[in-house]
Amino acid sequence: MAEALALVAPGQPLRDGLERVLQANRGALLVVGDGPDVLSISTGGFLFDAEFSPQRLSELAKMDGAIILSSDASRIARANVHLTPDASIPTTETGTRHRTSERVARSIDVPVVSVSAAMGLITVYRNAAKHVLQPERRLHERVSQALQTLQRFRQRFDLAVTALSALEIADTVTLRDVVAVLQPAELLLRIAEEVRVDLVELGDDGRLLALQLSEVTEGIEPVRRLVVRDYLQPSEGQRPGPGEGDGDGNGQVPPVPPAAGDVSPPQIDVALASLSRLSTDDVLDVRRAAHALGLAPAATEPDRPLEPRGYRLLHRLPRFPDVLVDRIVDHFAGLQNIMGSSVRDLEEVEGVGEARARSVKDGLARLAEATILDRYS
Repeated sequence: MAEALALVAPGQPLRDGLERVLQANRGALLVVGDGPDVLSISTGGFLFDAEFSPQRLSELAKMDGAIILSSDASRIARANVHLTPDASIPTTETGTRHRTSERVARSIDVPVVSVSAAMGLITVYRNAAKHVLQPERRLHERVSQALQTLQRFRQRFDLAVTALSALEIADTVTLRDVVAVLQPAELLLRIAEEVRVDLVELGDDGRLLALQLSEVTEGIEPVRRLVVRDYLQPSEGQRPGPGEGDGDGNGQVPPVPPAAGDVSPPQIDVALASLSRLSTDDVLDVRRAAHALGLAPAATEPDRPLEPRGYRLLHRLPRFPDVLVDRIVDHFAGLQNIMGSSVRDLEEVEGVGEARARSVKDGLARLAEATILDRYS
C-alpha cells in the first residue's frame, strides 16, 4: 500500500490526472500494472500504449471502461477495458466500480484506484487493504496536530527516562517508574506509524514534516529496548507479589533482583509485541502494561521495587564496546553491584583492563552526578 500511495501522492502526474477527473465530475477505474495476470481478466477496450499525462487520463475517463497503466504509471497501456475478476471474491463495497476494484486488488497484487464522481473520493486498493485519499490541506493539518502531540509525549518520555536514571542510581526504582518510560514510548511509536502513512500520501510535500517526525522519534527505540532488557523477568525468575509471603518481617518488600543471565533479542521482541497488541487504555494501565511486557506478574503492585541489570546506564558511557557492557553485567548481576565494585573488581572481567575499569568507575560517577543535577535543576 505504501508503494501505491507514493504513486498517487500530491505532485505526482497520476494524482494530477485523478484530480482532473474529479474536477470534471467523472468517475474512473485504474489498474496500475499491465502484466499477464491483469490482461487475463481484461476484455474489450483498445490498446493505447502512450505516454501518461494527466490530460490524457482525464479524456480517457469519459469512457466507462477501466484504464490499464504500466506498473510505474508512466504509460497508458489500454483504455475502455472491461474487467472480469472472480465474482466469488468477497467485497464490502456496494457500487459496481468499487466492487470491481476491490475484487481485482484481492485477486491480483497490483494497485487499483477508483474515482467516485458522486462522493468526490479517490480510493486506493491493494490486496485486502483499502485507503481513501485525503485532501492535501487536511493531511497537512492532521500531521501538524500529530507532531504537536508527539512532542508532548516526547517531553514526558525524556522526563521519565531522566527520573528512572536517578532512581536506578539511588536504588529506589519501582515497577511504576519503569512502566512510566515504556508507556509514552509505545504511544509515541504508535502515533508516529500513523503519521508515516500520511507522509507517504503527502509525497514530496511532506519532506519537512518527515524531518520533524524523525527528530521527535530519534533514540526512542534503542532506549526502550534497553529498559526492557534491564527489567524483563522470565516466568521462572518472577517472585510473588506483595502480601504473598516475601516480606522481610517488617512489612518491607525487598526489590526484585534481576533474573539470572541476559535477555535475548527475541525475548525483548516478544515483550514489545505483546505491549503493542494492547489497547491504548490498557497501555496506560500500569499493571496490564507491566504484565504484558513480562516485567512482573499481573497481581504485582505498581510500587513494587525492582532492580535493574544495568545495561542502559552502561550503554551511556562514551566509546565503550557493547561486548564489554555485556560481560560486566553478566559478571556482577545487577547495577548496584556494578556501582559498588572497585577498580580491581572490574579488572576481573575479561577484556577490562585497568584503564577500562577506571573509565567505568569515573563514567558512572559523572553520570550519577549529571543525572541528579538534571532531575533537580
